[in-house]
Amino acid sequence: MRVLIAGLGNMGRSHALAHHAHPDSEIVGLVNRSATDLPKELDGYPRFGDFQSALSETNPDLVVIATYTDTHADFAIAAMEAGADVFVEKPLAGNVADAERVVATAARFGRKLGVGYILRHHPSWQRLITEARNLGGPYVFRMNLNQQSDGPAWETHKALLKTTSPIVDCGVHYVDVMCQITDAKPVRVHGVGLRLSPEISTDMYNYGQFQVAFDDGSIGWYEAGWGPMMSETAFFVKDVVSPNGAVSITDSSKGDSDDVDGHTKVAGLLVHRRDQDRMIDLPDEPGHQQLCNTEQAWIIDAIQNDIDLSRHLTDAVQSLRICLAADESIRTGKTIYLGETT
Repeated sequence: MRVLIAGLGNMGRSHALAHHAHPDSEIVGLVNRSATDLPKELDGYPRFGDFQSALSETNPDLVVIATYTDTHADFAIAAMEAGADVFVEKPLAGNVADAERVVATAARFGRKLGVGYILRHHPSWQRLITEARNLGGPYVFRMNLNQQSDGPAWETHKALLKTTSPIVDCGVHYVDVMCQITDAKPVRVHGVGLRLSPEISTDMYNYGQFQVAFDDGSIGWYEAGWGPMMSETAFFVKDVVSPNGAVSITDSSKGDSDDVDGHTKVAGLLVHRRDQDRMIDLPDEPGHQQLCNTEQAWIIDAIQNDIDLSRHLTDAVQSLRICLAADESIRTGKTIYLGETT
C-alpha cells in the first residue's frame, strides 16, 4: 500500500513511523511546509513542501493527514478525488459543514475514511467504557485535560490556537468517550472560556469549559486549557458517575501535563458500587507510538477487508458537533440547542 503522510509534527511523525514498520505499507512521500528534523528511520523517504504536488507525483493508495485543522477537509477531499483512501487526524474539520462534506465525498467515491480517535484503539479506555456501561445510566461525565505548556510545547499550542481552541482540539476525544458510553443524542451545550495570554489572538481563548446534556438525562462537563499559566493540580480528571456507582481513572502514570504519553495512559481503574470498590490494575499500558501503530494497522485492515466505517464517521461528526457548539456558546454567550426546541 503506497502511503503519503502530510504533516510531520508529533502525530505525523508517529504515523510515519507506524507505516515505516508495517509490512503492508510503502511510504512514498512525507509532506511538511517547512524543513524539519526527523527520526533516522524516516530520513530516506522523499520529502515535499507542497501537498498537491506530492499527491500528484506519488499517486498514493492511502493519505495520512496530520496537518493543522484548517487544511483537513480540503486535503482529505483532494486525496479522495485523486483515488486514495484517507486517515485524517482529529478534528475531522474546522466546522460541521466541512466535516459532512468530507464524509459525503468518501461515500460518493467509495473511499475509506478514518479519523484519529486514538482512545478508540486503547484497551484501557475500551475497558473504561465497558465498565461504565455496565453500571447503567443516566451518567455524569467529569473530564478534563489541562496542559501547562512552555517553551516548544507552548509554541506548538500557539500555532494550533490560530485555528482551533483547546476544547475542540482535545475535547473531541473525551466527548467521543461520553457518547460511546451513553449512546444518546446530545440536546444542548453551554460553555465559558477566557483568553489568558497576550501572545494569542484576541478572538481566541486558551482556556475553556463546557457542559453537555443528552436526551437520556446524562450530563457531562469537559475542561481544557493550554499555556504556561495553567495549573497542574487536578489537570487529568476522568470520572463517570451513575445511579449505581462510578468508574474513575485513578492512576494515569502521567508526568508533566504537556507530556503526550500521559494523555492516554490509564494504569488503574476504580469501579465503585455501594456495596464494594473494585480496583482494576492495567499494567501493560501501550505507549503513544504503539497506539499509533495500532491505529494505522486499523485503517489498513479497514481498506484491505472493506470494513464498514459509517458508524465511526457518524460518531466523529457528532463529537465534533458538540465541541463546536461549545465553542459557539463561548463566543456568543448563549446555550446552543442540538435537536431540541428552545
